[in-house]
This record gives sequence, C-alpha cells and structure tokens, in this order.
Amino acid sequence: MKYRKDRLEELIRRIVSEIIMRELKDPRIGFVTVTGVELSKDYAEAKIGISILGSSAEVRKGMEGIRSSSGYVQKLLGKELKIRILPRVYFYLDKSVEEAVEMVGKINNLPGVKDNKIDPDSGENSED
Repeated sequence: MKYRKDRLEELIRRIVSEIIMRELKDPRIGFVTVTGVELSKDYAEAKIGISILGSSAEVRKGMEGIRSSSGYVQKLLGKELKIRILPRVYFYLDKSVEEAVEMVGKINNLPGVKDNKIDPDSGENSED
C-alpha cells in the first residue's frame, strides 16, 4: 500500500510542477520549486511543499500567489489524475533547500576545510 502512496505523491508533485510552470500567470509567483508532496492516509489532503527563491518579500508575495491559485491548481490536477477521490491541495513553504545551502556555506567556512577543486583535464583533485 505504501508503494501506491509514494507513486501517487510523485505523480502529484510532477503534475503540480508543470501546472505552476506552464499554467499560472500570476506576476507574484517567481522562481518556484515543488519540493515534495505528503498525502494523508485516506488521500483526502495533499500538502505540497514549495521552495521560492528570492528575498523575504518576494517569498511572501510568491506564497500569496500560490495559495490564491490553489483552487485552480486543484481543478487542473483533477483533470490529469485518474483517481476517484481528488485530494484537497494545501501549499506550505518548505525551507529545507534554503537551510541546506546555508549549512554548506557554514561547512565551507570552517577553519581547516580546504576547497578541493577537480581539475577538468586530468579528473584529479588539485589543491591551490
């Protein structure tokens, strides 16, 4: 049963990504990435994680645009999915990508960590 849920979550993620990229014309929505989908046990609700690139004001406006279009996204999702019960779509801001970038930056700034670069000609690590 878990296999079906995982497949359905991945399918919803791909369809919603396509809808946001191709169908939504809201100027508030900038560079948006669908990071994941969490379906409830009865498939009645789909929580969709969204990552938005930009300043905090751009992120806030982008989330307003995404949330205001949730009904339209759900309607288009229903046309693509061939299931009996269409899950109710909820969007939330997923900060995991932003936190990962910050963590990599902190690791690179630690004392004693050298930035090893790979030489494209030889394919070996070269140190500066």
